[in-house]
Amino acid sequence: MTDPAAASAPPRRARWREAAVLATAFALCLLGGVVQVDDTLSPPPAAAYVIAVASCAVLPVRHRAPSAALAATTAAGLLVPPLGLLLSPPIMAPAVIAAYAYARHAPGERRAAGAVALASAALLLAATPWAEDLSWQDASRMGSVAAFPMVAGVLGRSAHNRRAYLAAVEERARRAEKSRESEARRRVEEERLRIARELHDLVAHQITLAHAQATVAVHLFDTRPEQTRTSLTELVQTTSDALDDLRATVGLLRRSEDTAEPAEPAPGLSRLPTLLESFGRAGLQVSLEQRGPARPLPPGVDLTAYRIVQEALTNVTKHAGTRTARVRLDWRRDRVTLTVADDGGDAATPPAAAGASDRAPGYGLIGMRERATAVGGQLTAGRRPGGGFLVSTQLPLPPARDTARGTGPPEAAGEAGRAAAGGQPEDAP
Repeated sequence: MTDPAAASAPPRRARWREAAVLATAFALCLLGGVVQVDDTLSPPPAAAYVIAVASCAVLPVRHRAPSAALAATTAAGLLVPPLGLLLSPPIMAPAVIAAYAYARHAPGERRAAGAVALASAALLLAATPWAEDLSWQDASRMGSVAAFPMVAGVLGRSAHNRRAYLAAVEERARRAEKSRESEARRRVEEERLRIARELHDLVAHQITLAHAQATVAVHLFDTRPEQTRTSLTELVQTTSDALDDLRATVGLLRRSEDTAEPAEPAPGLSRLPTLLESFGRAGLQVSLEQRGPARPLPPGVDLTAYRIVQEALTNVTKHAGTRTARVRLDWRRDRVTLTVADDGGDAATPPAAAGASDRAPGYGLIGMRERATAVGGQLTAGRRPGGGFLVSTQLPLPPARDTARGTGPPEAAGEAGRAAAGGQPEDAP
């Protein structure tokens, strides 16, 4: 809750400051009226009180209407000689204050300099004794009368520039803070999208396999108890792997000081044998073929390739009426083409696919396309003319000279994948 005393403190200080300025200007005007034209001292005449009251009365509006205050105080200074008073620096104190306020609030430097110079010139002409000889004392007084408004104008313009500089610094600080906040929000959104993709790929893959194995067990429970036992055993292994993968993925959200053990490396093409074996346990036989000399991929591209294969085979298990699929890796000089295809009708529809068409469409294809685009690749997907579905991805490769010594692991993964899938390589469509 705001303290009323604290809220009223700044206006109260401003009122006291304004009262002090007016009192000082009034006192200086009366002090200027003490010195007479013949250089004698006497009490301020009535004309001095008139000039002091008239010139000080317009000072309170100098912040709202600085040009009017400067014009009024200058006009009051011009009336000093006709009233029989000596135009000296003290008696023109209100004009000096008005010149400072005008220079501080004027929108442009040229405008401020012109107005203050015009007021100084007018006061200088009014202070010049045209009918008498000019003495050194008169010259000094005239110089003071002309210089005081000019100095006040310079000080006021300096205050204006300083205030503008501080405002610009504060504005830059606010913009920098907003840009940091927007950058932080953008990074949070990107991280959330990345985590959503990982969880989607992981959960969709493992749950699809578990659903297929459970459906097979239910379908064969009465007729083939031994095969049902095998399917349930594989279901336990699948759910255990799902929990391990989910634990590892969620563990990436922890801070580094919260983890007691180093995080598991992100999956890549080296884990294709395990992936294909998991689909084999769910009843989908996958053959793997590689063409060209394989090379190790950058971590981001390697993870993208693995996830695309995983999601494409998951879609085959969920939506295609087939028990076979083909994965092909075509290694070129600057890219690797990854193809996942199924014929979609070479076998009876398995129990796991029953009712799959009744489900609402998911985000599998969207996620695969986003993953490929994020690493500079491209993905196409669609139905084949002869039946089935085809997913083809082209991912960029680093220059060959940087990875010339690393061709073993992906080829070994291909051989192990063929052994695990239990099929022979076939040409991709």
